[in-house]
This record gives sequence, C-alpha cells and structure tokens, in this order.
Amino acid sequence: MTNEDTLAILKKVPLFSRIPNAELKELINDSKIIEAPLHKILFLQDDVADHFYVVIDGWVKLYRQTKDGDEAVIEVITHGQSFAEAAIFEKQNYPVSAECVTDAVLIAIKGDTFIDRIERQPKFAMQMLSSMSRRLRMHIDLIERLVIKSTSERLGDFLLSLSRANSDAEIIHLPYDKTLVAARLGMKPETLSRALAKLRSVGVETRGHEVVIKNHQALRDFCKADGETRAVAS
Repeated sequence: MTNEDTLAILKKVPLFSRIPNAELKELINDSKIIEAPLHKILFLQDDVADHFYVVIDGWVKLYRQTKDGDEAVIEVITHGQSFAEAAIFEKQNYPVSAECVTDAVLIAIKGDTFIDRIERQPKFAMQMLSSMSRRLRMHIDLIERLVIKSTSERLGDFLLSLSRANSDAEIIHLPYDKTLVAARLGMKPETLSRALAKLRSVGVETRGHEVVIKNHQALRDFCKADGETRAVAS
C-alpha cells in the first residue's frame, strides 16, 4: 500500500477529514501499516497507550475483562474507524483490550507524534474533540437502544446497519461469529437465536453466517428504525 492509498483512507476518517494533505502526509511518514491475522491482540487493558489505530480493512473488538474473568464487549470497529485516541490524548493506559476478530489491516499512529501535531496545529485538536463527541453520542445511542428496545429490535437494527440495500432482497454476511454479535448487542447466544427466530415473521432468514433480508421496509417498521440506523455500525 502506497502513502497515497493511506492518505485516501485517512481522509475518509472523521478525525482527519479536514486536515490538509501536506500535514497528513507528515503524519503518515511516522506511522506504520499492520497486517494482523484473526485473533491478533493489538494491546491489552492497562498497557501503556503509545499508539492509536485506524482500521483499513477487517474488524477489531474492544473489550474489558471483568473481575470474574468474563469478557465485556465495548465496541466492534471496522474500516474507516479509529480507536484509542482518547487514551493517547490523556497519556494514560489503554482502558480496554483490542483483538482482531477477522484478518485486519490497520494504521498504527504514534501517540507522541500526534500530540505534537495537536500542540502545533489547533485543527488537529478540534478534529479530536469532534471525533470524541461523535463516539460519545454513538455510545449514548447504543445505551438507549439496550434499555428501550427488545432483543429482536436490537438485532434488526444491527442487520439494517450492515445493509447496503433499501428495498430489494439482500444477503448479508455476518462480519464475525454470532457469539460476538450477541455480546455486542448485550445478549446471550441463546437469546440471539430466539431473536433471529422472531425476525422470520418480517422476512429475515438465516443460513449459517448469512442472513437474508427479504423486505427491508418490514424490518425497519418492526424495529421502528429511522434513516440513521445504518450509520451506527458502518
């Protein structure tokens, strides 16, 4: 991958979208491309936060370990999204662990380098604040759905977020295993199975890791979803 390819990807990331190309190119020169296999651990909770990351391809799970040794999935990140900015900005340890749940390609950006840019270029600071604000709103929206919506409605929202169609029948390939889908949606695997069964009444069928949406409008009506649903996971 060339620097121009990396630049084009970074320009699509909200954190960097308004930064001049010349400044981004300097940042890229101090960054590295990581080709990570499935199950690669990028960092562990409480490790020193020295890099933050942008996903070029694949999916990365952010999670915390509970006192009982259980795993709480905080977020699943995909292409064009960044993570761990707040930790390097505050010069703290990582508050979560990060693991690739598919083969993934990422850009690792040095925290010290980025902080130096922020100190010299106020635009970077404003973009950082804007990105963190969007992430906070997304988490608030997720919490609201976990409290208000049923398991079937939350699952329907998730499927719509992966959809690229409006009305035609569509086959969606789940990006990671159903156990992780369940954890991300705040439910147990057996609850996910029951939720999938309930969605059959609105034209949703499952075939292993494939999900068929036969009628997008019927699913949106069932979930009471608006036009912003897709933006949550894509």
